[in-house]
Amino acid sequence: MRLSICVLAACALASPATAQQQFPATLAGHALIPAATSFTPPADAPADLAVSGKFAAPDRRRIDALGTIAGTSFLSDPAAPRATGFAVPIKGQPVQGFSGIKTMGDGTFLVLTDNGFGAKRDSVDTLLVAHRVRPDWKSGSVAMVETIHLRDPDRKVPFQITLEGTPTRYLTGADFDIESIQPIGDKLWFGEEFGPYLIRTDRTGKIEAVFDTLVDGKIARSPDHFQVLTPAVPGGKVDFTVRRSRGYEGMAASPDGKLLYPLLEGPLWDAGTGSWESVDGKAVLRILEFSTAENKWTGRFWFYPLELAGNNIGDFNMIDPSMGLIIERDNGEGAEAQACPQGAARPDCFNVPARFKRVYKIELTDDTVGKPVRKVGYIDLMAIKDPKGLARQGGADGTFTFPFVTIEDVDRVDASHIVVANDNNFPYSAGRAPQKQDDNEFILLEVGDFLSAK
Repeated sequence: MRLSICVLAACALASPATAQQQFPATLAGHALIPAATSFTPPADAPADLAVSGKFAAPDRRRIDALGTIAGTSFLSDPAAPRATGFAVPIKGQPVQGFSGIKTMGDGTFLVLTDNGFGAKRDSVDTLLVAHRVRPDWKSGSVAMVETIHLRDPDRKVPFQITLEGTPTRYLTGADFDIESIQPIGDKLWFGEEFGPYLIRTDRTGKIEAVFDTLVDGKIARSPDHFQVLTPAVPGGKVDFTVRRSRGYEGMAASPDGKLLYPLLEGPLWDAGTGSWESVDGKAVLRILEFSTAENKWTGRFWFYPLELAGNNIGDFNMIDPSMGLIIERDNGEGAEAQACPQGAARPDCFNVPARFKRVYKIELTDDTVGKPVRKVGYIDLMAIKDPKGLARQGGADGTFTFPFVTIEDVDRVDASHIVVANDNNFPYSAGRAPQKQDDNEFILLEVGDFLSAK
């Protein structure tokens, strides 16, 4: 997901939420990938991909000189931009913010690099990849074990891709915005935001199929879907129901791999009422259901109710046939203690500090199809216990916080631990310090009571 700052009215509190139990979380490990980490494209990739970020200038004009375009936080006050200390273009491809994670069971995790430098038009020179990484919780380092490149040599993508005329047809951030991943058997499944689409590949990343999203039997499209066209004259109708950058952010899978549960990041537009979908006055997001055995949508869905208007989800993974974990977060970054004085425009403080960063445990059952899921409880990522002082940054007085704007990775590791990681939006996020680009951080949390709660 790339940040869209909500207007004040849209960020107002929703109606009071039904009380849920807060469970404790204790830091059990902390590992980091430095923000500047990059990788070299494959030898058969076009030479143009040796440098990335060439189209990230505000006016979208190509710039080839390395380090020309300074990075500033997405959340900066326009009157006092907060520089992150990094600039693009860069040599190679960024191993930047991770959006989507899956525990592999051997100490490694499958993660997705987000689609590029902030938007479709900025990201034509960034490769779509998944990495398998191995955090070393003792040393705090993270080893890059494997990189999987998405590509379309068999021409399964139904529209023209950026590298259309090349032999390997690697996919870029201008083609898709992959945000979630599920390995099932000998396949990889990806949830995507632009369409939104479901994408199936083999284990090497070769595209096998691209599926449109069906909601209530109709194709749901965002303005970036390849079949949505701009009118030829002013005032013409543009028909879509999914807001830009609000396609699939999280996508869970049933433990047996037979079902996928793609979760939209934003409410759908209801043309009949002229409003976004809601239940009992609360904005709701659809959790859809897709059969991997039949390669089709089942037609079933559930609603995920947001606690506060303007919140977003970050990731979704099931932990048993009916229970799952969902990140829900606000669009703030940085510690409240470093918030800017009200009305002040300064680059050395946080103008929109982080206040709501949670992992919810939810239950979806056959009895609640077409209804809101049950929120069992949550852990607060802004109040993690750290009695052993394991935090490598962001810890103080026995407490550790995770104050990033885009926290987009959560999965269960074992019966008492979960892993959480951030999307650092390189080079556009500064949540640890007001003027310092965030690293990619992985945290291991002991949350036994939370995982066993019913």
